Amino acid sequence: MLAYIIRRVFQSIIVLLAVGLVAFSMFRFVGDPIEQLLGQERTVQDVERLREALGLNDPFPVQYAKFLGRAATGDFGISYRQSRPVAEIIAERAPATLELAFVSGVLALGFGIGLGVFTAIRRDGWAANIIMSASLIGVSLPTFLIGILLIYLFGVQLRWLPTFGRGDVVDLGWWTTGFLTSSGLKSLILPSITLGLFQMTLIMRLVRSEMLEVLRQDYIRFARARGLSAKAVNFRHALKNTMIPVITVTGLQLGAIIAFAIITETVFQWPGVGLLFINAVQFVDIPVMAAYLMLISVMFVMINLLVDILYVWVDPRLRIDGRHS
Repeated sequence: MLAYIIRRVFQSIIVLLAVGLVAFSMFRFVGDPIEQLLGQERTVQDVERLREALGLNDPFPVQYAKFLGRAATGDFGISYRQSRPVAEIIAERAPATLELAFVSGVLALGFGIGLGVFTAIRRDGWAANIIMSASLIGVSLPTFLIGILLIYLFGVQLRWLPTFGRGDVVDLGWWTTGFLTSSGLKSLILPSITLGLFQMTLIMRLVRSEMLEVLRQDYIRFARARGLSAKAVNFRHALKNTMIPVITVTGLQLGAIIAFAIITETVFQWPGVGLLFINAVQFVDIPVMAAYLMLISVMFVMINLLVDILYVWVDPRLRIDGRHS
């Protein structure tokens, strides 16, 4: 088990270095930040002085090595646009994105697993057929279109919920939260549904498919023959074995919620790191873009690492195979 974890950690480090190299390389083709930082009255001397100060005249390997060295200590440089430390800017925006991702993840997991089990157990019922038909909306429609439809229905027509912003927040010192205010909770509803709907329908359909497969197994028939109740068969035996292959996909989807929040935050003007990244692209704010992509890649790698470890812990057969490999 320990050797398996060490091997996965080593692989994760290689992936992070590769992602950082690819992301940092892409920024060379985004544009020249000097155009955004200096006005029309700039001189050649001003341009050269600023390029030297920002380290843009250094060779690419040197720039990349400096970036990795600073990033390892939490220093992502100074924002070209705001002239503030990038780490400080991201720390201000992170609570909004993390709260949105948390609520979306809870909705996706709770409703996804619950509806998946229900549609598998009641697969011939009319309610299950309606749910499966409705789930095609979440799978087929793009996220931004779902957000626009929700805004039009609940914000414009019915005027029940706010359509943009985070609402009132409470400052807890190192964290700002909207969970403690009425407007903050209302502002969370539409973007969290928009962000979590695709993941919810994907998890639901996966759970349903896996559970239908498990319910056909011989040990399920044997459990029923022993006189066990339907509840015991479905939840103690079937659901437990259903969750083993679902863990991997579910973990990836939780990472995708944070990564794809960029679209939802743009639609709802949610003041998170996703909207920060969009603004950084418009102003060629390379330090902010690099920090955002590195943080997203770290989250994905960490989630994948935890999923791999959890998968081995849940399925003892992998531990046995690992000893022989």
